[in-house]
Amino acid sequence: MAFFERIGVPLKTERGNRVFPLSDSAHDIANALERFGREKGVRMLHKRVTALRASDGALTGVVAEDTEISCRSAVLCAGGASYPGTGSTGDGYALAKSLGHTIVSPQPSLVPLVSDDDYCVEMQGFSLRNVTLRVFDESGKLFFEELGEMLFTHFGVTGPLVLSASSHMRDYDKHKYHLSIDLKPGLSEQQLDDRILRDFKKYTNRDFANALQDLAGHTMIPVLVRLSGIPEETKVNSITKEQRRALVRLFKDFPVSVSGPRPVDEAIITSGGVSVKEINPKTMVSKLVKGLYFAGEIIDVDAYTGGFNLQIAWSTAYAAAQSLELE
Repeated sequence: MAFFERIGVPLKTERGNRVFPLSDSAHDIANALERFGREKGVRMLHKRVTALRASDGALTGVVAEDTEISCRSAVLCAGGASYPGTGSTGDGYALAKSLGHTIVSPQPSLVPLVSDDDYCVEMQGFSLRNVTLRVFDESGKLFFEELGEMLFTHFGVTGPLVLSASSHMRDYDKHKYHLSIDLKPGLSEQQLDDRILRDFKKYTNRDFANALQDLAGHTMIPVLVRLSGIPEETKVNSITKEQRRALVRLFKDFPVSVSGPRPVDEAIITSGGVSVKEINPKTMVSKLVKGLYFAGEIIDVDAYTGGFNLQIAWSTAYAAAQSLELE
């Protein structure tokens, strides 16, 4: 963080120790790194690497389009399969595999989730703040629980909470995941029931559909009414205790089904990659090919959103660079 502040990128720290540029622009990070590299005499060639050369278990060169560069060491940091517009298309996996490395099957991580629930489309663009999201499988096992923000979309849900949750949902072939949203995590069920009673008293002569404006956003009210099973024209003074309890449970356990993740090219990062068992963790050098180093997302490591994956990239690159200096 001190390094980026020093080279002209002010930072901010948000909930969960997530660190971002003050500008919220990733371009500021990329531009600062490029500028810093050029100032230090780094020569940059914008060419697609098509092959790595090795002989007798040691790296001998890199082929980049029409150019072949002889070298005794290189750092393979081609990223994962996310954000193909940046050149991170998964080509690095093939390069590593060509020299004998094992590739753990790449999967999207930190990715929006698809839902078949029609009310997600109905609420697209509607955001939830300070809610608790939980992820369960078909047996009721809890995989994830966190407080934060999320967003409904035309395909399902996204936002910081959803992206973090997705990193725990890796096995769609074996599990059927579903989400539970606590819309009022600061209130117990009894406190929420008391609050609803106060609102119903306040709006005693109104229809049920018009008595939730203090408890929920305008976009979400029709969905809550429909899922509660209480007819929208019911006068609130005639709603039964059991109906009210059902409404409380809906606020504390709003359901969203999950049919799967969005495609990997929409993911923030890729899970999977070059097996860490084949990399020296201190120097990031290959255990199979002398002179071949790895850094960043091409390795089978990943973390939450908020700068943690970038930290992995920079830390592994730093370790590789320190080792390269000693060669």
